[in-house]
Amino acid sequence: MIELHNKNTNLVKDIIIGMSDGLTVPFALTAGLSGVLNTNHLIIVSGLAEIAAGCISMGLGGFLAGQSEVEHYETELKREYNEIESVPLLELKEVEDIFTAMGVEDALSKQVALQVSKDKNHWADLMMKLELMMEKPAKNRAAISAVTIAISYLAGGLIPLFPYIITSNSKTGFYVSCIVTILALIIFGYFKSKMTGRPLLKGTIKVAVTGVIAAAAAFLLAKAVS
Repeated sequence: MIELHNKNTNLVKDIIIGMSDGLTVPFALTAGLSGVLNTNHLIIVSGLAEIAAGCISMGLGGFLAGQSEVEHYETELKREYNEIESVPLLELKEVEDIFTAMGVEDALSKQVALQVSKDKNHWADLMMKLELMMEKPAKNRAAISAVTIAISYLAGGLIPLFPYIITSNSKTGFYVSCIVTILALIIFGYFKSKMTGRPLLKGTIKVAVTGVIAAAAAFLLAKAVS
């Protein structure tokens, strides 16, 4: 039997973050602009500027978040080493309690704890995983996160903008953009739900409706103030 577990959770999370905003924000922007502009040129320029700004902003946010994750892990790991050195008996008891809570007999828990305590690196690693529920992030986590989110945002953002590039007027571009982007939102919502284990139909509809509402709000607001 093959176990279907997703081991690339950070990568999937970053793609979802970037693609979700990339599809929704430029879609809302271009829809809003098409409500007041008759030319595609300004819509395309504005859309490209927004996508560029979004890639930088989202990428930087991903980088800082990834960096903070690494720093937080290193801080907690250092604290665990200090506790192992300063209060080893207390830390040993915590290891015993962890295994006891998992259903291991008391006597066996003590034996396992003593065995683990012979190697401080294994001991600290075990405490990080089982006590603090923290996995060691990759050292290049911040850079990978930044690039992944930025590329995902770029890919998502070009979808609603591209119809304006290939059509002659904003009205046609708007209609084509709506069709293409809604289809993209449905496909993205389906795969997002599948990857995150959410109900497929509910997750797909939720993503699509969110994008449509954002675009409709921007379109109507632009019409109202024009």
